[in-house]
Amino acid sequence: MSVSGRQVALAVQAMLTAATGRSCGYGTAPTTDDKPTGNAIPYSVLYELGQVAGYGPPFGDPDADAQVYVQISSVGTTAEQVSLHADKVRSAFLARVPGSGQFANPINVAGGRVMDRTLDQEDGTTVTSGTYTYVQRFALRVSSPAG
Repeated sequence: MSVSGRQVALAVQAMLTAATGRSCGYGTAPTTDDKPTGNAIPYSVLYELGQVAGYGPPFGDPDADAQVYVQISSVGTTAEQVSLHADKVRSAFLARVPGSGQFANPINVAGGRVMDRTLDQEDGTTVTSGTYTYVQRFALRVSSPAG
């Protein structure tokens, strides 16, 4: 059974919203109705970037595990604001509970389990027409039960 990129993205979106306290759109800016802050800046936009399958156990389903890539674009009106929001996003993904090694913010994937996550690439800040964007790409190692 393969890993659902959509389910991973939805789980990441929920984790980011809870951990940062700001709205996170899926492929587009959040709408005014999105919780908790609507389309008020700063906010995040999540993009699925695909996955690489074949990380499964040697005698099990080879597609049961995958490395899933997501991009998070933090959006703000100043360089400082967008940098601060990107720091919150990075912390949401990578912060650990002291002494336990467990991630502080669980990513609960329906039908799967996030085994590891890393910051894969950080492109930093760009500005277009007065809107600042800070781009980060994360890799998540996800396992789904063999079916």
